[in-house]
Amino acid sequence: MIYLELLIGFLKIGIFSFGGAYGAIPIIREVVLSYGWIDEEKLSYMIAVSESTPGPIMVNMATYIGSDRAGIPGALTATFAVVLPAFLIVIILTLLLKGLIKNGAFKASLGSLKNCVTGVILATGAYMILINCIGGVKDISVDIPAVLLTFSLAVIYFGSAKIFKKGISPIILICIAAVMGVLVYGI
Repeated sequence: MIYLELLIGFLKIGIFSFGGAYGAIPIIREVVLSYGWIDEEKLSYMIAVSESTPGPIMVNMATYIGSDRAGIPGALTATFAVVLPAFLIVIILTLLLKGLIKNGAFKASLGSLKNCVTGVILATGAYMILINCIGGVKDISVDIPAVLLTFSLAVIYFGSAKIFKKGISPIILICIAAVMGVLVYGI
């Protein structure tokens, strides 16, 4: 039964996740919480760890949850389920849309889709900041260190863009955030 749940749950994530990792976070959240595989706090940790490690967040999450729930067969089932839809969709779209890529209306549609995905990514980022800085909507408790860390990282990011014109590398920013997090919260 657990293998079927993993298969169906991660197929949902794979099918309905558009726009990469950040765009996938809301559907990942919905699925893993609805099945009770992990709680909200552990999900936040998983997102942070997945963004700090190589590989897509969906694959990292599927492999971890599958392994946690059903060992290596569970990890293989969940990982297969989450990558299968993208694999099939890319093959089908490549075959069907070869000629459409030069069409102006098609390009405009893709541009609109980019804007929608950008909105989902920004909303997810704002949600993650709010949850980590002030807690839930019903249970507001300001985490002063989290607010100061978020503000400091924003100053570093936007300040570096002003100073270096190109801005700081996301990898360096992640490393700075990790060091600051360890200094403030410990390991």
